[in-house]
Amino acid sequence: MPAVTELNVNGTRRTLNADSDRPLLSVLRDDLDLTGTKFGCGEGQCGACTVLVDGVPIRSCLTPVGAIGPQKITTIEGLEKDGRLHPLQEAFLEAGAMQCAYCTSGMIMSGSALLAKNPHPTDEEIIGFMDGNICRCGTYPRILAAIKRAATAIQGGAK
Repeated sequence: MPAVTELNVNGTRRTLNADSDRPLLSVLRDDLDLTGTKFGCGEGQCGACTVLVDGVPIRSCLTPVGAIGPQKITTIEGLEKDGRLHPLQEAFLEAGAMQCAYCTSGMIMSGSALLAKNPHPTDEEIIGFMDGNICRCGTYPRILAAIKRAATAIQGGAK
């Protein structure tokens, strides 16, 4: 397999030398030292490894790095701008939407993709979009509240 020598990650061109069949998750964590994305099940079922590729949430544990090409990858580390957390990151903190926090980066990445696509989601739309992101601690009501809070904040309303 040919090697992947460059990726666009969090708005920066990163050089590397990775076999194209390696999982994107492995390359992000082991080669680029972006450890916010977590390994959960390794089967694409839990969502802990979710990153955005051109704004679309994908399971990085199943995605070969060679399938990415010039597309833009955004990890949890790439959501903050100018030293400020993304509104959804802030909302997760404010709502206490994490317990062990292992699922949090995947939840936030999926939630941010939802809010970019649908800035005013209903509870049912949030639940449907987030299906497949598993929280083993069961903080789903607080995750729902955080996404709703972030939607309001992004629209310029009170948190």
